[in-house]
Amino acid sequence: MRLHIIARGKIGRSPEAELVDRYARRIAWPFQLTELPETGGTLPVPPAPARHVLLDERGDQLSSEAFAALLGRWRDEGIRETRFLIGAADGHGAASREGADRLIGFGAMTWPHLLARAMLAEQLWRATSILASHPYHRSG
Repeated sequence: MRLHIIARGKIGRSPEAELVDRYARRIAWPFQLTELPETGGTLPVPPAPARHVLLDERGDQLSSEAFAALLGRWRDEGIRETRFLIGAADGHGAASREGADRLIGFGAMTWPHLLARAMLAEQLWRATSILASHPYHRSG
């Protein structure tokens, strides 16, 4: 299953970009990062079947293990791509939230969008490591 981060705005050359790159290189599953302009722009049509996950401060707060289990279940169900959408500064509209398969958040606080990308890339790496029984991640 392809893991695809789709984010509004350009990350450029920044410490956050270095973190995203560091974790993206570690992800063993197919991975893609797409940047869209702050407004406008169109999303490429995903291969079917796909899941859409919006990062939203009102979203479910999952443990790393629960996030890994969700991705593992979707993979095992034959989902070809999971898209993680990070909105612009004004977040996602109601229609986007309603059309998503899942809303997840990194807590009730609002995080800078560039940092959210790095945090998501790290959690994708962690989830795939958990699913591969990598000894790095241990519970308790």
